[in-house]
Amino acid sequence: MQKTPHSEVPARSAQNSAGIQTLLDAEREASKIVQKAREYRTKRVREARDEAKKEIEAYRKAKDEEFKKFEAEHTQGNKQAEEEANKEADAKIKEIQAAGKKNQDKVVEELLKAVFEVKPVPPERS
Repeated sequence: MQKTPHSEVPARSAQNSAGIQTLLDAEREASKIVQKAREYRTKRVREARDEAKKEIEAYRKAKDEEFKKFEAEHTQGNKQAEEEANKEADAKIKEIQAAGKKNQDKVVEELLKAVFEVKPVPPERS
């Protein structure tokens, strides 16, 4: 049998068709691999974000506790100083009130005397 150019066409066509099919299969497989890689990357990004949120929250809690401890230590001193200042102020107020009551009659008498006993003094000429 002699080979004619027409008899080789079906064999080549089948061979080309099989090659194309192989390429399409490889492309589908590559597409699946890429899709899995994207899903894995998305999953890892979510996990990393969740881990970061947990770390941030833990750090925030630690710093809040540290601040509250610092505040409690330093506020006690301020409260004590404030209480001492209030006690001193109260004592001074009571002392002033007592002095006012003690001399109240004398002060009122002196004021009334100054108002009712007028002593006119002529102005001096220079």
